[in-house]
Amino acid sequence: MDVPEPRVDWRSKGFFLPDGEKSAGDYAREKPSLFGGGFTWPVLTLNGRKAEANIATMAAYAARHDLDFAPHAKTTMAPGLLAAQFAAGAWGMTVATPNQALVLRRLGVRRIQIANQVLDPTALRWLTGQDDIYFQVDSIEAVAAARRAGGPLKVFVELGHPGGRTGVRTLDELEEVARAVDGAERLEFAGVTAYEGQLLTERAVDDFLDLLVAGVQRLKAAALMPPGARVSAGGSAWFDRVVARLAALPRDLRLILRSGASVTHDDGFYALRTPFRRVAEEGPLTAALELWAQVLSVPEPGLAIVGMGKRDAPFDEGLPVPLEVRGSDRTAGEVTKLNDHHTYLRADDLRPGDLVRFGISHPCTAFDKWRCIPVVDDDHRVVDVLQTYF
Repeated sequence: MDVPEPRVDWRSKGFFLPDGEKSAGDYAREKPSLFGGGFTWPVLTLNGRKAEANIATMAAYAARHDLDFAPHAKTTMAPGLLAAQFAAGAWGMTVATPNQALVLRRLGVRRIQIANQVLDPTALRWLTGQDDIYFQVDSIEAVAAARRAGGPLKVFVELGHPGGRTGVRTLDELEEVARAVDGAERLEFAGVTAYEGQLLTERAVDDFLDLLVAGVQRLKAAALMPPGARVSAGGSAWFDRVVARLAALPRDLRLILRSGASVTHDDGFYALRTPFRRVAEEGPLTAALELWAQVLSVPEPGLAIVGMGKRDAPFDEGLPVPLEVRGSDRTAGEVTKLNDHHTYLRADDLRPGDLVRFGISHPCTAFDKWRCIPVVDDDHRVVDVLQTYF
């Protein structure tokens, strides 16, 4: 990958550089303390050691189960982390949109799966000139749009579930769309894909994955699964069930796992839902993101207002998790709500000026709020800078 060196200046939130600029290399040489005056609050940090350990854990998991790993890059869109995942053996990268595919292609990523439908003729025309970029279809209309693009395209047929996102709902529809792809000039049938992450119970996940296996077997019996075809699935909450249930796939097919939130994990949504709670011997993952923010006001007993809000912290899958008050053994309380730039913290003994460390819930909506992120060591010395490309 071609990873440009990140540079920070007055535009970089969390860093405080009224004049001039610094490069990631400057921080690597100087190793300033996060609390030494060169940063301001709030600031999101990434613990580099923990992220590297998570990347190694997932690489080992993929190797142990003999599957191809294409982690979802939309979690971070951070070239530094994507490069680290490739160095650990990633097969490719997954994205959600053609724009994200364009970013990764410009960064030098060779193999990309767009885990979504693409019907926009502008994006489809660009895709016809790209090698090893795949996308999904779930309708005759989507196949027709791909055909109109006029060039070679590689597509997965997507199976979905009731109440879910995209994807055909029945095996009859799966075969119908697969036959349309098979009969279309200049369309290459890449395989079958599915997403189980929105299902809430292990039984529902297993039933859906069993349907996926049955659909693949049906297409294979109909000679619609060409040699080298693949099956792609796996969010970050149920990838153990994907590995277990898709073991029934024919052995000449390869499984692509797409779990992306594992790179940083979290202290909320995925801390409760990680598969390594069910298969502890295969993990663990460790939360690598922290948000530091300052108490601005204690306007009434039991309420502290912290200078951090929806512009800084994810809130779609759980509120930030207070972890500590720096330099104190006082409890950090509980977050009850967020405004754009304020957090409401129920706590009995916080004071204005206190610095609070928060864990986050759902990393996929954390990175997009920060253009540059300090990478820290275990002593909170800044040793690198991560840049995001949203």
